[in-house]
Amino acid sequence: MMLVSSPDPVIDANLAIALDALLAEHSVTRAAARLHTSPAAMSRNLARLRRILQDPLLVRAGQAMVPTPRAQALREEAAAVVRSLGALLGPGASVDPAGLRSTFTLQAADLVGAALAPGLLELGRREAPGVSFRIRAEELEAGPALRDGRIDLEVGSIDHVDPETQVEALVGLRMVAAVRPGHPLTQGKLTPARLAAAQHVAVSRRGRFTGPLDAALAQHNLRRRVGIVLPAHLAAMTLAARSDVVCLVPAALPGAAPSPLTQDADALGLHLLDMPVDLPAVTIGMAWHPRHTADGAHRWLRDAVRRTLCASADAGAARSQEPGAKEVR
Repeated sequence: MMLVSSPDPVIDANLAIALDALLAEHSVTRAAARLHTSPAAMSRNLARLRRILQDPLLVRAGQAMVPTPRAQALREEAAAVVRSLGALLGPGASVDPAGLRSTFTLQAADLVGAALAPGLLELGRREAPGVSFRIRAEELEAGPALRDGRIDLEVGSIDHVDPETQVEALVGLRMVAAVRPGHPLTQGKLTPARLAAAQHVAVSRRGRFTGPLDAALAQHNLRRRVGIVLPAHLAAMTLAARSDVVCLVPAALPGAAPSPLTQDADALGLHLLDMPVDLPAVTIGMAWHPRHTADGAHRWLRDAVRRTLCASADAGAARSQEPGAKEVR
C-alpha cells in the first residue's frame, strides 16, 4: 500500500499575529481586543494554531489560562516574526541622512545648477556627509532618463513629461533684460522699440535664434537682432557683462523675494530691467519617477532641493536690503 503524505499546512501572516497576541495576553478575549477582532474569531485562530503546532499552547488554570512549555519557547520567536512583518509590510521608515551613502544625479540647466550647487553641498556637509551630487546638463530626454534611473531628479522648467512622472512646482519667475552698467538701455524709459533695436544674445541648447521675446515684439510689429546664440545662460550673462548685448535672465515675480537664479547676474554686476512687453511666466519645478516617491533617500533629496531654493531666496532678500543693493527696475 502506498502512503500519501499530507500537504504542509499553509500558515498566513494573520495566524502569526494571532499567535503573538495570544502568547502575550494569555487570554482569548484580551488578544481579540488587542487585534480589534471578535473573541469567536480569536478562538478559531487558537484552534487552528493548536492543530498546526500540535500543542494546546494555552491551558486553563483556575480562572486564568497559562502557556504550555512549547508556547513559552515560541514567545520571543513569535514576537520577532511580527516585528519583521511590520517592517516588511508597513510604511517605509524614515531615513537618517547621516547614514546615506549615495550619489544623486540631477539634470538641470547651468543657471539652475549654479543656484542649487552651494546649498546642496552645505546641506550634504551638515546632514548627509556620505552623499555626493552629480548635476548633468540638459542633454537627456527627461522621461526615459528618469524611468531607467540615469537621473534621479530633473530640476528646471518642466515643459514635457511622461504621464507617470511626478512634478512639483518650486519657484515662479519672469524674464527680465540684463545689461552691463552704463548700457544705453539703462538711461531713459525702456520701450519695445528701444529693446528691439539693441543687439541680443539668445540662449538655446538647440541653437535657435527665436523665442517668446520675438513673438512678443512681433505684436508691436518689431523684430530684434540676435547676434549670437549660446547654449547656456551663464555664458550669455558673461558676454552681456563684457559687451552691449542684451541677455534675458529669470527674476522673481513682483512682490516675491528675489530669485536665487539672479545671484550670478548680480555677481557679474548686471543691471536687470523690467521688460516693456508681456512675456509668459516661467515655473521652475522638479520631476521624478513615481517609484522614488516613497523612498526615504529620495525624499531627503527632494527636500534638500526645496530647502536650497528657499534658502537662496531668503539670502537674496537679505542682500536686497543692504545699502547700495540694486533692484529690478
